[in-house]
Amino acid sequence: MDLDFAPEDLAFREEVRAFIAEAYDDDMRARMAQSKNGHIDKAGQVRWLKRLHEKGWIAPDWPEQYGGTGWSLTRKYIFDMEMALAGAPSTSNMGLKMCAPVVMAFGTDEQKAQHLPKILATDVWWCQGYSEPGAGSDLASLALKAERDGDHYVLNGSKTWTTYAQWADWMFCLVRTSQEDIRQKGISFLLLDMKTPGIQIVPLPTLDGPREGDQEINQVFFDNVRVPVANRIGKEGEGWTYAKYLLQFERGNAYAPGLMNMLGKVRKIARVERSNGGGTMYEDPDFRRKLAEAEIKVEALNATELRVFAGRANGEAMGAVSSMLKLEGSQMQQQITELALEAVGIYAAPFVQDTWAEIEGRTNAPRAGPDYAATVAPHYFNYRKTSIYAGSNEIQHNIMAKMVLGL
Repeated sequence: MDLDFAPEDLAFREEVRAFIAEAYDDDMRARMAQSKNGHIDKAGQVRWLKRLHEKGWIAPDWPEQYGGTGWSLTRKYIFDMEMALAGAPSTSNMGLKMCAPVVMAFGTDEQKAQHLPKILATDVWWCQGYSEPGAGSDLASLALKAERDGDHYVLNGSKTWTTYAQWADWMFCLVRTSQEDIRQKGISFLLLDMKTPGIQIVPLPTLDGPREGDQEINQVFFDNVRVPVANRIGKEGEGWTYAKYLLQFERGNAYAPGLMNMLGKVRKIARVERSNGGGTMYEDPDFRRKLAEAEIKVEALNATELRVFAGRANGEAMGAVSSMLKLEGSQMQQQITELALEAVGIYAAPFVQDTWAEIEGRTNAPRAGPDYAATVAPHYFNYRKTSIYAGSNEIQHNIMAKMVLGL
């Protein structure tokens, strides 16, 4: 694999850097630096995504016919890496990266015309209705009923761990339209308007302690919610097929660029904070060994992702490889947050409920320890979820054992 950049790719890298320097404004940078979960507020995310849309860079993975960039693998890699190294907000929202590919592959022409332009322009925010109480990684056991009533389905039940449902305009949702001997059958894939009567959103507080109104996950209840049959993707009872297709995109994202950014932050902390030996944490041999081991794993993951995405560019399906990337990427996210917690030491202990209060001019109260310390423990707690969402890591082991090893 030739990883040397051609002159035109180096020029493109400079163009990306110039765009970031201008579009990634000081308010976004301040909020990202003090974010407890790696996201900024909805207004900031929409502002960022619309700037990418204006530049024509919001959907590098979309086909050109729907508004994609038409970039080569190299340019996608450069773009992802520069965005991650700058700490810019993610473009991996659920409309762009998860719902849209399913609509493109299985939706009707009317559904494509209705939803894809609005997703591309960030005029509509989407959430995912997959997990339920008792049906998380065992997604096939979902029980949200969708009973046919003329031209509508009537939904009763709930979804849980629904990321930013309080922001969402629409949800893509798995529902049970019939009971079958095989649980994967009888599941259908619906698109539903979150303003539909009968939907209730209840926040679920998490250990990272987000400020009020910006919690990340919710439970969504459905009480006789009527959804038009026209909002169903594909055939009734074949939603499991579409769901598996979608999960390739949820699990198969590039992890290495973001991990490199996380490692960079750990290095900066380690060069400042003192170890028990008297020097900095960066000078501590044991900590340096653990940091080096993490760096080697991230570089290996980066090379693997480049190889995999090169195959995708040639039309190869992700398949079980998406499980491998999800498994290793999530484990490294957790490992690096553990290193950050070790590096910052006692300054991780004080709990700051609202890390944006100073940015928004609501407090001048001093903090205990450096500013970067307030988000280290919340990041550590928040990233405990990465080995569970998108199918737990135990499930990923099973998928690889079955599809790769034939066990």
